[in-house]
Amino acid sequence: MDRIAALDVFPLSIPRDTPYLGPLEPGVTVSPHGYFVRPGNQTVYSVDDHSVLVRVTTEQGKVGWGESFGVVAPKVAKTIMEELMTPHLIGRDPHDGLAIVEDIYNAMRVRGFFGGFYVDALAGIDIALWDLRGKLAGLPICKLLGARRHSRLPVYVSGLPRATLPERAALAKEWIDKGFGAVKFAAAVADEGEPAEMAALRQALGPGPQILADFHWRYTDQEAIKLITQLEPYDLAVAEAPVQPEDMEGQARVVAAVKTPVAIGEELRTVYEYRPRFTQRCMSIIQPEMAHMGITSFWHVCQMAQAFHCRVMPHATIGAGIAQAASLQVSAALANFAMHEYQHSIFDRNLQFVQGNMRCEAGYFYLPDGPGLGVEPAPALFDFVMQD
Repeated sequence: MDRIAALDVFPLSIPRDTPYLGPLEPGVTVSPHGYFVRPGNQTVYSVDDHSVLVRVTTEQGKVGWGESFGVVAPKVAKTIMEELMTPHLIGRDPHDGLAIVEDIYNAMRVRGFFGGFYVDALAGIDIALWDLRGKLAGLPICKLLGARRHSRLPVYVSGLPRATLPERAALAKEWIDKGFGAVKFAAAVADEGEPAEMAALRQALGPGPQILADFHWRYTDQEAIKLITQLEPYDLAVAEAPVQPEDMEGQARVVAAVKTPVAIGEELRTVYEYRPRFTQRCMSIIQPEMAHMGITSFWHVCQMAQAFHCRVMPHATIGAGIAQAASLQVSAALANFAMHEYQHSIFDRNLQFVQGNMRCEAGYFYLPDGPGLGVEPAPALFDFVMQD
């Protein structure tokens, strides 16, 4: 029997000319480690793209690739994996991936690490184990999960990284003219306010395309209800993250009070975090993030969503493309899939760093061919590994 022989972890830092979400606001400073805080949502970002690449290798040299959430402090996940998770992997049967993931999760539950960096690190290992199993079986991951229901996956264009509202509206129109059917704007950088942003986008795009709004957890429930109601005459398609993620009661009140579908979930990691939000009816759409969750948790949450009649609109974080491929594989197997986030400013540029034919064209993602994830990191990606 071929057993797992090694785990290797590669924290990445890929330089970019313009920070995620667009140019820095006046007065924003960058720390010595390259981090800054967006005043619009009080959230820390890096000036570069960070991620964590994971490789699991068997005794016979078979390799599975994964990717963990590493937008900030990616070396933390590396330390966690190497010091705490490796002992649960070495010598194990790669077909026992579910048991391995459960063992790693259980090992730190009572210490309070059932979220955060620990579960982010676990996500990368989980993806690598599924990729490895797919390669050993000669099947794509969607087939391992039971079906390839979708030959292509509709997307929405996420983010309009331009400095002014007219520029953002023009960029949105460019995407629609390329055959895309939906765009999302970010409230954190809507400097003239969400109503002005929404009005300008609808005027530029006309009545057909969908417009989504990401509110970045900025508002109380009453503020969110008032704001979403103001945007509804412009045919707002989805209201994302309207209130703080801890405020489940507020989330439920917003859902009950507005006509627009409400989406949450990119910051959540497990069925234990999602379950009370399902039961309290905090959303009508979930946005699971593969790099936070891994394939196992992602799949479990999406199946639970079906029981609560919620649609799935996966989040796509900053990354090198490995977690993106995993998200597409699971999405292709889902009966309750709606559309996938397309982080064009990340995906398009970093696609050069993965091998495979994963792509996004004219409003759709297309799955890569081949077993497992269908993609592997290109040699050039390792030029961006952070040194100790």
